[in-house]
Amino acid sequence: MSSENQPQEKLQKVLASIGLASRRVVEDYIIDERITVNGEIAHIGQRVNRHEDQLLFDGVPLRVSPELTYYLIHKPLGIISTAKDPQGRRTIVDLVPPEPRVYPVGRLDKETEGLILLTNDGDLTYRLTHPSHGIEKEYLVKVGKKLSRGSLRQLREGITLDDGLTSPARVSQIQDGVVKIVIHEGKNRQVRRMFQAVGHPVERLIRTRIGNLVDHTLQSGQWRELTTLDLLHFEVDQVVD
Repeated sequence: MSSENQPQEKLQKVLASIGLASRRVVEDYIIDERITVNGEIAHIGQRVNRHEDQLLFDGVPLRVSPELTYYLIHKPLGIISTAKDPQGRRTIVDLVPPEPRVYPVGRLDKETEGLILLTNDGDLTYRLTHPSHGIEKEYLVKVGKKLSRGSLRQLREGITLDDGLTSPARVSQIQDGVVKIVIHEGKNRQVRRMFQAVGHPVERLIRTRIGNLVDHTLQSGQWRELTTLDLLHFEVDQVVD
């Protein structure tokens, strides 16, 4: 469908409908020149095409296309984090509605639990998975016994794996044998291999944060659709980083 045939809507209505704020607050944002449309400062009453026009709030893109869907899900044990599995095993996409079709952003191995993002937004997927962007991922790691100061230091400074040296990580031992680690790389099974390298095989691994996306209310197997504010704050966090 050409842009000429797609509907034009009032900017205030579009921004309110995606949950940025109430229409009255959105109007204040426009008056304060915090909204731009295709690089130009927006004005009250302006009509836009949500399929074609680029809308920004404080310089951060607003995702207003109704075709774009975003799910945050707490992956259970035993679920494969791919869209399809050649062996016919249950995958992460089986846990969310079948339409629209979405795909996992990155992977968690079968025995790892925790947060993973599913979307049909290819641009966001690229930004989150490309190594140059370095999106933080936080994990809780349970091992068999307390880590020594030397082991913690090794994890913080970087571990030499068979595919190279890991970048420095933020590591803290919450209690004996339970460690929180924050990394910004995506090597295959990286956290498990790092802990194996310092003599502490992982007994349980849970991803608790992606960038600044956190939801402690999600139980294993549960999901929720991300709101515009979730995405806006997430984008802002990445800009600040």
